[in-house]
Amino acid sequence: MEAESVVVIGLGRFGSALALELMRAGTEVLGIDGDEEVVQAHNRLLTHVVRADSTKEATLRELSVPDFSSVVVAIGGDIQANILTASLLLKLGIANIWAKAVSDPHGEILTQLGVQHVIYPEKDMGKRVAHLVRGAMQDYVEIGENFAIVKTTPPAAVLGRPLAETKVRATYGVTVTAFHRPGAGWSYTSVDTVLLEGDVILVAGQSERVEAFSLLR
Repeated sequence: MEAESVVVIGLGRFGSALALELMRAGTEVLGIDGDEEVVQAHNRLLTHVVRADSTKEATLRELSVPDFSSVVVAIGGDIQANILTASLLLKLGIANIWAKAVSDPHGEILTQLGVQHVIYPEKDMGKRVAHLVRGAMQDYVEIGENFAIVKTTPPAAVLGRPLAETKVRATYGVTVTAFHRPGAGWSYTSVDTVLLEGDVILVAGQSERVEAFSLLR
């Protein structure tokens, strides 16, 4: 099976959105769900879609799931089915397993089983939106433990002077990595970059510092 082929098990809101986005990116997708109506709704939208019980090892083998390089367990409504499916995938030797967790304890169980990629869609989106609601940020992406990149407008303190003179990193502990100017598009910043009102910037740094920087006006 080609590397650009992914199995998505569970076609609820998260699984469906993921599968359709993979399709848009040119990835072949096998969608699996236990609900016939859900399967019919995805007919012709995915490369293949089947109604099946992913908690049965024989079924996964019949569908050639072990031949795929990546499998996403997107089951959210049935934690037992989620865990059992992940366990079977590990038993089948799937190289790259991503599993959705609906809570921290659920995620801990998946990690203990040996799932390398545990994802928390609702939790992560909630954290992201909370950051956007609190500040002047236009977008917020957490990269890892306490490190983030935000899209925001530059505060008055850094306008009209070369970035080298503003001493952003020394003063605020963040780095302005790129900027967007209306009519000119995105560009990387340099020490000589002069930010203007109306620009949009990307700022990288520790989460609390980039958030504090975005609140400056």
